Amino acid sequence: MPTREEAHSLLCEYTQNANLRKHAYAVEAAMRLYAERLGGDPDEWGTVGLLHDFDYEQYPQAPDHATQGAETLRERGYPEHWIRAILSHADYMNVPRETPMAKALFAIDELTGFIVAVALVRPTKSIMDVEVKSVRKKMKDKAFAAAVSREDIAHGAEALGIPLDEHIAVVIQAMQGIAAELGLPGS
Repeated sequence: MPTREEAHSLLCEYTQNANLRKHAYAVEAAMRLYAERLGGDPDEWGTVGLLHDFDYEQYPQAPDHATQGAETLRERGYPEHWIRAILSHADYMNVPRETPMAKALFAIDELTGFIVAVALVRPTKSIMDVEVKSVRKKMKDKAFAAAVSREDIAHGAEALGIPLDEHIAVVIQAMQGIAAELGLPGS
């Protein structure tokens, strides 16, 4: 199994943008927490979260984003079930989400970005001040973080079999655990 350190090196090789790296760290943290809750391996799930968008900066267009990354992962010996989970997070790839890991990755991906947006409009700019009710309120405002699919967030929680408020709380908790790494410890 590739290590977290190897995966992080791959992420840094392909991704120079600090915000894209922070997104990877947020997804990694949430995947680790969900692995603990759902009986998965936190190291494995976390590494999948870390790598899910590693190729995005170099290949931002569909389907290159997912297909080019998958080829790189195969060439480097990453497990096929990790690659399938990563491919499945992009709806346009039409790869079914058959495992709890794949379902969690899809459920977490859009939500982490939305939570960051909520944190950044707080006076403190801190993830520590983000609450479920704040996220839910902002989800109703279609102009706020308009590029984030509210439907994907809701469908992701539903596919996991977890109420949306609970799902949001889990992801917030995971992200709060790495607030400094995300640049959101507050002022």
